[in-house]
Amino acid sequence: MRAAIEGLHNFRDTGGTALRAGGETRAGELFRSDALGTMTDAGVEAFAQTPIGVVVDFRTPQERAALPDRLPAGRDIEVVELSILEGAMAELAQQFPASGGPLTEEQRAAVAARIPTLEQLYIGMLQHGADAFAEVARLVSASTDTAPTAVLVHCTAGKDRTGVAVALLLDAVGAERAAVVADYAASQANLAGEWADGMVQTIASFGLPLTPELVTLVTGTPPEAIEKALAWVDATHGGAAQYLRSGGLSEDELAALRARLAG
Repeated sequence: MRAAIEGLHNFRDTGGTALRAGGETRAGELFRSDALGTMTDAGVEAFAQTPIGVVVDFRTPQERAALPDRLPAGRDIEVVELSILEGAMAELAQQFPASGGPLTEEQRAAVAARIPTLEQLYIGMLQHGADAFAEVARLVSASTDTAPTAVLVHCTAGKDRTGVAVALLLDAVGAERAAVVADYAASQANLAGEWADGMVQTIASFGLPLTPELVTLVTGTPPEAIEKALAWVDATHGGAAQYLRSGGLSEDELAALRARLAG
């Protein structure tokens, strides 16, 4: 359920996602977004009117330093930093020279040789990030109706680290798989235009060849990427709920998560 926050490209409420047992996930409980540092003043005012009380930032310290979040000054918002290294933006940022400017021929070759597919990227973060994803589920499970405690998760683009986290939570509470995939895939259209063009120009400025694979890595959300990631979760853990349990989520917390999102 896309909502307009001026300055953000990929902000939305995950409420309204179809459930396998019928009905939809609750609105106003779990939000997702690109980085919050581009909000305009009007965007910050609109953000202050949401029920969001917890912001989970999956970005690395370097990403946060490059674009600090903007948040309403008059609201008590808890910020939880859960850095996940396996994201397209983080992956490429680590390759760029700190001084800026084009990469050398040797650096370009090294980057090209290390560029993963989105499927590889997602499985990598799933292999190492169970505790972080379980913590997001825990935060959602602890939200209440009596105060602004809804949870927003974001990274830089709001498509990879955020996309995997949201897919896990929605799948764990019984969302239809096709609806989970559709929510993930929506990011590509949301980011198209100004945001995607800017990222492509940034990559080009470093001298990297703009191959279709690289453009997809940075700006795309093809359905098969999240489908393969969730298939890995199914094959290795028996589903998203058990995957989150492997990261430390308790049965009571899992039940509370389901009550918050699907109750």
